[in-house]
Amino acid sequence: MDLIDSLRIWAPIIQAGAVVVAVGTVFLTYRQVKLRKEQATTQFEDELSREYRELARELPVKALLGDELSDEEFKEQFPDLYYYVDLSNEQVFLRFEERVSKETWENWQDGIESNLKRPAFRMAWSEIKDRSDTFQELRRLEQNDFQTDPAEWDQIEPE
Repeated sequence: MDLIDSLRIWAPIIQAGAVVVAVGTVFLTYRQVKLRKEQATTQFEDELSREYRELARELPVKALLGDELSDEEFKEQFPDLYYYVDLSNEQVFLRFEERVSKETWENWQDGIESNLKRPAFRMAWSEIKDRSDTFQELRRLEQNDFQTDPAEWDQIEPE
């Protein structure tokens, strides 16, 4: 067997091997990019969780436990309650933009719903809605009884 016959036999095998290596490289690259994206999402979600915990430290324990605040306590704490509503709206928006995972969103959604049912939060949210036309994302979530996934919304509907 001469060199040309050997090349005819081995060339398709080498080409097939090259294709397998190329496909494997593409798969590994895809996997690496996906893992990096998941890691970045997790870090981002962790940062927002830290932001929530820092904000929660500023809120009166009474409000977090569901006790009513006196008028004076409410006035004093209103800015922090407002910041909580703002953070909640941002969380809804981030899920709308699919920047947080479904699992994280479901945890946030439960927390937002339960906090907004507590008297101090409910009172602040009511006052904010009466005084401002902002927070469309949170308004829409509330209109849907906290049962929808913003990632499935077509767009944010203005009120």
